[in-house]
This record gives sequence, structure tokens and C-alpha cells, in this order.
Amino acid sequence: QVQLVESGGGLVQVGGSLRLSCAASGRTFSRYTMGWFRQAPGKDREFVVGISWSGRRTDYAESVKGRFTIYRDNAKNTVYLQMNRLEPEDTAVYYCAVDQVPFRTPSDYDREGTYDYWGQGTQVTVSS
Repeated sequence: QVQLVESGGGLVQVGGSLRLSCAASGRTFSRYTMGWFRQAPGKDREFVVGISWSGRRTDYAESVKGRFTIYRDNAKNTVYLQMNRLEPEDTAVYYCAVDQVPFRTPSDYDREGTYDYWGQGTQVTVSS
């Protein structure tokens, strides 16, 4: 059974930083693209960033480029999201997800249908 467990969320002031982690089990993690999405209150879930199985390719939403960095440690079966210069608009529940297909470098990291398992989410709140 595939499990994804996010952690690292919390309350932070504007301009602050957080690092989210997503620990994966139940699948050979190093073979799969991973993604982060987020959902703010009253809004649809939206794409944040994706990273290919090798870690060599990433794709960021425009709203987080230059502030967020995704990276993965395949030895630890964990993907990280370093979030800097946080803004109130970043307040949301953040979810990680794993691709359905191994060894794929998708052209559509931002599509929810690319992923078949999701974590339970971790809350990030940015106060102004």
C-alpha cells in the first residue's frame, strides 16, 4: 500500500520560511515523479511544483518561482519543498502526490490526473 505523509507545515510570518517533507512508502520511490499541490480555503486545489524521478527536471507554478525549491532524497524516500519569502497568498493545505507511471518525465506535471496517490496534507499559514 502506497503511503505519503507530509510534515513541516505551521504558522509563519510574512517573509519567513518553511520546509515541507513528504515521506513515501509502498513503492520504489526513486522511479516516480513527485508533485506538490495546495488548496486554499474556498479555492480549488492548484499545482505548485513537480520533480522528475531522477530529480533532473522540475516544473514550478509561476506564483512560486524563485521562492520555492523542490528536491528529493531517493535514499530516504523523501521529497522536500523549501519555501522562502512566504506570502499570505501561500496559506493553504499542501499535498504531495506520486506519479502513476514509473520512469516517466511527464509533460504535464501540473495535471492532477498524472498522480495516483496523495498524502493527507499539511497546513501552512502565513500571517501578515
